[in-house]
Amino acid sequence: MKTNLLGKLALALGTIALGFSLGAAGKPLSRPAPTNWYATVTQTDHDSYIQGNPAAPVKLVEFISYTCPHCAHFEQESADQLRIGMVMPGKGSVEVRSIVRDPIDMTVAVLVRCGPKEKFFGNHAAFLRGQARWIGPYETMSPTQQQRWFGTSDRATQMRYIAADFNLYAIMAGRGYDRIAVDRCLANTALAQRLADRTAEATTALRIRSTPSFMVDGVVLAGTTEWSVLRPQLEARLH
Repeated sequence: MKTNLLGKLALALGTIALGFSLGAAGKPLSRPAPTNWYATVTQTDHDSYIQGNPAAPVKLVEFISYTCPHCAHFEQESADQLRIGMVMPGKGSVEVRSIVRDPIDMTVAVLVRCGPKEKFFGNHAAFLRGQARWIGPYETMSPTQQQRWFGTSDRATQMRYIAADFNLYAIMAGRGYDRIAVDRCLANTALAQRLADRTAEATTALRIRSTPSFMVDGVVLAGTTEWSVLRPQLEARLH
């Protein structure tokens, strides 16, 4: 009798244990796949984009100009380290906001926002990392080009001139956009005006005076314009 009771108890306990490890159909329960924060992109009300966990405990905002050589250098130095050490594990997020300095900068700022939000960070990297190759005409502009870039009253026409003279159509083609799609994006003068307004807000309300500049958890970091200075401040918050 004792042996029979022990057998029944063992069977009951085995059934209970099985209930925790098997689903309704008798198949092992699978754990939910971890979130791919690297591929998680959120568009904000500032016409900016966040990569990573929007609820991450550390939130970095980069204020970037696409004609700024220091911004290009920062992208090359920091991007991979930020993505691997902060974004991918969900510890922090990176938001990019544009500070528009001139019509060339505006044209690129509009182009990086062309297409679905998931394309933004790839577009952003393509223009910053390739800046040395496409920025040349800015240094050697002729009077005719200067008139086309700065003297044309119609913003969409102005941006098309710039896209042609700086070979930006080719960069966008490498990102999967044909000329029709690029021209459609360049016609978005409402976006261009919002980016100009956002720049004015950043320079007045947040006192952003140079690029790149940074804000962490809502606080603008004074005296921080390089990765070597930003990195230890982020590490102190992440650990």
